[in-house]
Amino acid sequence: ISICRDLPNIEVITFSVNGISDLEPLHQCQNLSELYLRRNNIASLDELFYLKTLPRLRVLWLAENPCCGPDPHRYRMTVLRNLPSLQKLDNQAVTEEELSQALVDGVEITAPPARRSVEHGWPESTTCSAAGSTTEPDSELLSCSLEETHKTQEELDMKPVPRDKYSSFSPQETDCSCKKRNNVLNAILLLMKDLDAEGLEIIQQTVARRLQAYQKKELQEE
Repeated sequence: ISICRDLPNIEVITFSVNGISDLEPLHQCQNLSELYLRRNNIASLDELFYLKTLPRLRVLWLAENPCCGPDPHRYRMTVLRNLPSLQKLDNQAVTEEELSQALVDGVEITAPPARRSVEHGWPESTTCSAAGSTTEPDSELLSCSLEETHKTQEELDMKPVPRDKYSSFSPQETDCSCKKRNNVLNAILLLMKDLDAEGLEIIQQTVARRLQAYQKKELQEE
């Protein structure tokens, strides 16, 4: 997610099911308001240190990460103590009572997480590998990616993408390409919320040209 260092004005990020473990690249995204990180490899709540500098962050989805630990109450209280401006955490609204309780039960995070040394400069786990070293089955990854995409489409009153559109993927495509494709689709759909009629017309024209190019290419191949 190092690309986020070059996107200081981004407002919504969906990185669910991506093997992410380091949130440092997000600390410069000062306009970020919604961050979806469900089911990644975030091991420590100390990573919240990088989110404390984001003044507009209102929605965070961090569930199903190792950092959530065995105690849901302590986890939620710690997140809210460090990010008291949140309005929704893990798809549940934040109450004034919780914010007050977080000052008692939550743990204040004052320093970034300690990093383990990484050989040859590569992270210990990668999002995509030829060996398919992801810890989740391909079918589950596909299901999660489609779930995120369908959720976004439902918010925009769009018709969900049929699952059979993905049925021809090879295992490696399911693990890597499918996740990337769905993340790109999520980003596009979310950004469309902020477009006016003129912007949507430009998108429509661009999509029409792209579809014509694909159809022409398919005819040539046949």
